[in-house]
Amino acid sequence: MEREDLKKSAIEEIDRNWDKIIQLAHSIESEPEEGYREHKTARKVEDIFREWGISTRSGLGLTGIKGYLEGSKKGPSIGILGELDAFFNPEHPQADKSSGLVHACGHFAQIASLVGAGWGLRKVMQHLTGGVVLFAVPAEEYVNLEYRQSLKDKGQIKYFGGKQELERLGAFDDMDIVMMNHAQTEVPGRSAFISAGSNGFVGKAARFLGRAAHAGVEPFKGVNALNAFHIALSAIHAQRETFKDEDAVRVHMIVTKGGDSVNVVPSEVRVEMYVRAKSIEAIEESNAKVDRALRAGALGVGAKVEINNTPGYLPILNDERLTRCWTDNASLLIGEENVHRLGAFGGSTDMGDIMHLMPGIHPFTGGFSGDLHTKDFRLVDEEMALLIPAKISAATVIDLLYGEAAEAKEIIEQFKPRLSKKAYLKLLDSLFYKKLWDVE
Repeated sequence: MEREDLKKSAIEEIDRNWDKIIQLAHSIESEPEEGYREHKTARKVEDIFREWGISTRSGLGLTGIKGYLEGSKKGPSIGILGELDAFFNPEHPQADKSSGLVHACGHFAQIASLVGAGWGLRKVMQHLTGGVVLFAVPAEEYVNLEYRQSLKDKGQIKYFGGKQELERLGAFDDMDIVMMNHAQTEVPGRSAFISAGSNGFVGKAARFLGRAAHAGVEPFKGVNALNAFHIALSAIHAQRETFKDEDAVRVHMIVTKGGDSVNVVPSEVRVEMYVRAKSIEAIEESNAKVDRALRAGALGVGAKVEINNTPGYLPILNDERLTRCWTDNASLLIGEENVHRLGAFGGSTDMGDIMHLMPGIHPFTGGFSGDLHTKDFRLVDEEMALLIPAKISAATVIDLLYGEAAEAKEIIEQFKPRLSKKAYLKLLDSLFYKKLWDVE
């Protein structure tokens, strides 16, 4: 069959399964689950793979699930990824009442379009060279660090990010190229875009330790841990003028414990934060400045501070040739005028980690309103959010694996990894850091 005939056949098969794809999306949306706990969501994907009768692997990185589609001949392997986890936002009207979890980042749509692409590609794989790995992956949202630390302490995971953990376990070793799409609301209506990159980050937790005392009777006998944090926060703000504009540094935090009682001098204050930037070097430099500020806060009041760093995510690096292939197919489906190239965005994703090791893309597609992670995020166009990304992914895979898979082979040959797997894991390990500073 000709290439365009294969695309047409795959797209028609996706359309035939419209109801099933939408049903899957809403089923996942209605049962949001936290990262590394997405058992129900993974089971929904696995049930479909089993129904198809394809080779399947489950329990990868605790909850990840793979389905394999094989072409007529051996060749490159293309991974299509989708993320299983939800996000905490109890203000969202669709948030689970008991957990506060909600799919306000659109991951339910990723999984639906991943499965949708699988429906289309199953129809044409016998005409392609190579294979496709449909991979539903856990724990992209870098949240609830205490829970993930407990998993690490038990030896169940080593890294907090799902794709990081999967890379450690070798779960990407059977792929040569990776691709996925993400929800976007920046460009309204039927639209798609590829960014020029993203920020990476380091995850940080700090625990200020003072001395409790009666806040009204004998505050002079206490050491106020909240004041230590206040000074540290001011010191971080004082550093902001030293952050280079081109590095896009962002430092943001939440207080997870601010004391125990209003009439007791706070003896323990806990904060979690990210230090983000556009390059590994800028992340490391900015992180060192934040560490100094945290120590300064403790020193200022005679408290102690425990700093616990964990490796966050690396910046996105979209492969240019793969980008052109994806945007060409997106342009055919929604019009060239609706496919945009935009600058780097300030968020982060563990997809950036994998793109340092192999060619990949992380485009964004519309069909949503409101801002990501907020109470206003909504699915508003099912076709744009669920079906069109599935069609773009399927058409892109067909281009890559058509004939002798020349397009995929050339991308793989020309790709120069920024890091080897060994160097990547060494980098992650170097970002683990836990130390108690006693400044008395």
